[in-house]
Amino acid sequence: MYMVVAWRVLFALMLGRGCPDASCEIVFDPKEWKAAYAVVKRCQPPAVPPPLGEVVALVTSLGGYLGRKHDGPPGPKAMWIGLQRLRDFVIAIDALQSLGEGCV
Repeated sequence: MYMVVAWRVLFALMLGRGCPDASCEIVFDPKEWKAAYAVVKRCQPPAVPPPLGEVVALVTSLGGYLGRKHDGPPGPKAMWIGLQRLRDFVIAIDALQSLGEGCV
């Protein structure tokens, strides 16, 4: 299980660095990138998926990466923590949307 998680963390980081202009849906589910966008930027996510580099920056900011001028690129620890927090936000948004449909 840890190998799968480690692979996803490193895969997202490497693609975010190597192909920052690619679609973020290569790595992230639509629910994931929309949740990251809504939580970090505090506005509605766009209709078109943002670039992968931008979503990696959003997710790593959830993990504590500050992205200051002289900071290096985000690392696996910030991405791992960011993905954990992102999963919680996706679950919360799903729960809020299901409340609008009525109780189970």
